[in-house]
Amino acid sequence: MDTLSYKTVSANSATVTKEWIVVDAEGQILGRLASKVAQIIRGKHKVNYTPHVDCGDNVIVINAEKVVLTGKKMADKQYVRHSGYPGGQRFQNPEQVLAKYPERLVERAVKGMLPKSKLGSDLFRNLKVVVGPEHKYEAQKPKVIDLNSIK
Repeated sequence: MDTLSYKTVSANSATVTKEWIVVDAEGQILGRLASKVAQIIRGKHKVNYTPHVDCGDNVIVINAEKVVLTGKKMADKQYVRHSGYPGGQRFQNPEQVLAKYPERLVERAVKGMLPKSKLGSDLFRNLKVVVGPEHKYEAQKPKVIDLNSIK
């Protein structure tokens, strides 16, 4: 038996093929959308997935302002940030975030599902969130994908 025929293939930056994918967030539930987008950005849907390499695709999320939260989360959920000064803790609910910066709701949800490391920071740069149906990434020839088809 030839034992050298069974080799584990590990992807690296030279062998990875990255694509551009468009995802429509209209009517999608925020958490479910974010988990599927994070999987695509991470590259877990590919055969040559390697945990320590950026082997995922670039994702463009359009219609970010039309994302849906279930239950009473739109009013009850709170996002916390801190200025670094004493008493500098600030709270916002998704309603306020959606009114001022609709794209940040999706960005924050996806970022929370990526690794907390340098790799996670690099992967987060592969996400482009756009308000409205038009985007400026037509030159990359992105493929439109239906998230309901992804498991």
